[in-house]
Amino acid sequence: MTDMLAIQDEIVAEFSSFDNWADRYEYMIELGKSLPLIDPKYKVDNNLIKGCQSNVWLHSETNDGKLIFTADSDAILTKGIIAILIRVFSNQDPDSIMEAKTDFIDKIGLKNHLSPIRANGLLSMIKELKMYAVKSKTRSN
Repeated sequence: MTDMLAIQDEIVAEFSSFDNWADRYEYMIELGKSLPLIDPKYKVDNNLIKGCQSNVWLHSETNDGKLIFTADSDAILTKGIIAILIRVFSNQDPDSIMEAKTDFIDKIGLKNHLSPIRANGLLSMIKELKMYAVKSKTRSN
């Protein structure tokens, strides 16, 4: 398992290499384009994240006690945001996900550079990722 804090530190370092937010937005869009495709059968209403301005589908599977997330969005920037979150949270055990801090979001200044509606969507994405961990933990107990 890759340490979640190390992944967050990598993301902070990557974002700090850009001089302005236009470049950071472009980078997020590129991250979204590299997001592994979610199986179309998981692009259903039940997997939509509530509270997002755009459609964001999130699916999780368990492999060797770790959650593997796939996602998609119909908005390019939102797809980049969920790609960043999946990079941090995927391939982690449920306890690590539930306890995870998301300070890296503030460190890269993401919340400050999103519209209030998109910032709410970001929080909804994090909440949903953590809810998958809670559900997985509950099923395994």
